[in-house]
Amino acid sequence: MTRTDASDWSTDPRRDDALAWVRDALAAHGHRVTGPVESRVRPWSLVWQVPTDAGPFWFKANNPGTRYEAALLAELPRLCAGAVLDPIAVDVERGWSLLPDGGPSLRDTLAGKRDVTHWAQVLPAYAELQVAVAPHAWRLLDRGVPDQRPELMPELFDRLLDDEEALLLGEPDGLTPELHQRLRAYRPEFAAVCRRLAEVDVPATVQHDDLHDGNVFVGDDGYRFFDWGDASVAHPFGTLLVTLRSVAYAGELAPGDPALIRLRDAYLEAWTDRHDRATLREVAGLAMRVATVSRSLSWRRALRSTDPARAEYASAVPGWLGELFADLPV
Repeated sequence: MTRTDASDWSTDPRRDDALAWVRDALAAHGHRVTGPVESRVRPWSLVWQVPTDAGPFWFKANNPGTRYEAALLAELPRLCAGAVLDPIAVDVERGWSLLPDGGPSLRDTLAGKRDVTHWAQVLPAYAELQVAVAPHAWRLLDRGVPDQRPELMPELFDRLLDDEEALLLGEPDGLTPELHQRLRAYRPEFAAVCRRLAEVDVPATVQHDDLHDGNVFVGDDGYRFFDWGDASVAHPFGTLLVTLRSVAYAGELAPGDPALIRLRDAYLEAWTDRHDRATLREVAGLAMRVATVSRSLSWRRALRSTDPARAEYASAVPGWLGELFADLPV
């Protein structure tokens, strides 16, 4: 964390507006600010840690590309109470939110240990959240959460391939012309994968798209999931791409390690009341493949910013798209 500086509103009128909004929201809950805020700035959001007489609270201001997160934070506690933090206040129009402190993250709890046992509980809990939200996914779409359901992904893929600026086509950190042509040639097969995902009746729901140990709070009463700025309404199993990769990285596990397979199957258990396990495993593989495109799309949204620092992250858009042909975790 660093002190607030010119890059995050110290000379911008929004700073005073945001501080007043934070103070009013806290006062409505009987709390007051007790010191200067500390901030973390990224091209996609500004985050303040706000000290109060009741401990720290967290203010987040999303950029235009991720502004829907504020609406999502307002909706999720109504749909899956206890699985997410309940905001103190939300301003959907401005993309502002104020949250209580969630305690230690799973990363804090593990403290560098190669222990994947927590995930055997985290993933089923997250699957329960997705199942609970699925009947209400239309509410999230109405609130502006990106629509990345399987039937729409072929068109989104085509549009992404046409966005040569975002793909940094031919530039040092960008997509090579050869890979670009290979991806274009893959479009019919990609569309077939999406059709298969759509025909197996696993309802679309909220898909976090960046679920790793830094985005899970650990509490005495269970786990809570946070940082939804990459989320979309999509096939739920796409979650497994980032999650299993992060588990593999932290645990130094090779692709296909039995521990990763067990975690995938623990996650899929929530859907075994309507599909056999073989079908679910097949669909999970397809959904992870499609999620590489989803990740590229989420990075493109996140970098809709005039912040010069966006250049540090721009290679993530072509980078994730290039992962379409890479090995999956399982």
